[in-house]
Parts: sequence; C-alpha cells; structure tokens
Amino acid sequence: MNRRSLVLSALAAGFAQVTAAGPQPQEMAEWSRFFTEADAQGSIVVLDARDNSETTHVYNVSRSARRYSPASTFKIPHSLFALDAGLLRDEFQLIQWDGVKRPVEAWNVDQNLRSAMRNSTVWVYERFAKELGDARESAYMRKIGYGNAVATGDKPFWVEGDLAISSFEQIAFLQRLYRNQLPFQVEHQRLVKDVMVNEAGPDWILRAKTGWTGKIGWWVGWVEWPSGPVFFALNMDTPNRLADLAKRQSITRNVLRSIKALPTSA
Repeated sequence: MNRRSLVLSALAAGFAQVTAAGPQPQEMAEWSRFFTEADAQGSIVVLDARDNSETTHVYNVSRSARRYSPASTFKIPHSLFALDAGLLRDEFQLIQWDGVKRPVEAWNVDQNLRSAMRNSTVWVYERFAKELGDARESAYMRKIGYGNAVATGDKPFWVEGDLAISSFEQIAFLQRLYRNQLPFQVEHQRLVKDVMVNEAGPDWILRAKTGWTGKIGWWVGWVEWPSGPVFFALNMDTPNRLADLAKRQSITRNVLRSIKALPTSA
C-alpha cells in the first residue's frame, strides 16, 4: 500500500469512529481564533455529552481524522495493559528506579503509577513495554481498537515508532474508558481514571494526559460535570518545541470555557 493509500485509510478510520457514535461533527470555524492567538497550527475535537445528548464539535476536521503518534497519551491504555498483565497490582506498588540519570529530575527516583502518570516517566513505560513484548502490546491494542494497533518501528514505539491514532479515535477510546466499557477489570479502569485527575472544583473533575513527540503535541481527556462529561482531544504542531508546550492546555482550556465546559477560573 502506498503512502497516499495509507493516509486515506487513516482518514476513513477516523471519520468512521466519530460517525458511528452519533451525528456528523459540527465544524467550529470560530475556534480558529484560539489557535491564531496562540500562534499555533492544530486541531481539536470536543464531544459534549452533557444533558443526555451528544454533540461533537471540531476545529480542523481533516487533521482530526489524521493519525499521529500518540506520544505520552499512550500512557493511558499502557497503564491498563500493565495492570491487566499483572505487572502492577495497584497505584501504590513501588517501581524501582534503575539508577540511570535522565534529563527530568522527577524521573530519577522510584516511582508508582500515580507519579509515573503525573511526571510522564518514560522509563517506567519502557520497562512495561519490554516486559509485555511487542506482540502482546499489539494484541492489547487490537482488542481495544487503538489507532493502527502496531508496536513496530523505533522505540519507544508510541513516540518514535509506527503507532498512530487520530483525535477522533482518541475520543472514542476515552468514552469507553469513562464508561468502564473497555475489556479490562472495572477496578483497573477506575484506577487509571483516578491517576488521570489533573484538577477539580466543587462540581467538576478534569482528567487528562499530555503527549509530545518533539514535533506534535497532544492534550486529551475529559471534564466531568453532574450533567455529564465533555471529552476533548487537541493535536498541534510544536515547531518551537518546549516554548510551544503550554499552548496545548491554554488553547484547550479556552475552547472548553467558550462552551462553558470549564469555569473561567480553571
């Protein structure tokens, strides 16, 4: 299959994920201002499931259907795989540091699932990948329909390799996790959701994970309200590398505030 065919296949898969879930997405051209104000190029999908209805809002539909490396957003399903395989018992189990100094100081200590998710500790998930093996990783991904479900290419495969997922597919995965509908023990799904908490208010909880390949940035997750969840998946270029990373959250927060899915203070 040539490159054009692969791209078309990925686009079709992305559209299939969202259209199978409900009505056609609504293009939100007005959200371009949030990207323009941040001097950023990207896309965002927001599925608003409050008040017993579902509406999908999208800025940049074609990009939202295109697959990209998930980077550290893959830590969400990867944590489920590790729990299911018995590599982890719970969020308190100590994961011993190997003594190798790495560029992020928070990585250079023993970890548990909560700290590994919070600090995006790469070596923890590289260890999980080594213990699981590529074949088992791929089998898990096929089981949950995660992107192209491959563990091939350079390592780590979720950053440097061939694994890729679209924003629409991210939303579909997050919905199943929110509803405990993935083929894993419910307590494991609840545990992973617990370690995804970023922020909370009196009547809302924000659960999310960032990702960055060096060229592409992600922020995916959802906001829980008494009236229901609002799912989001932002994907953007990061030509200025570290200087662009804060834009992932600032753009997303502005979008969510514009539809009252986050309070103005958040």
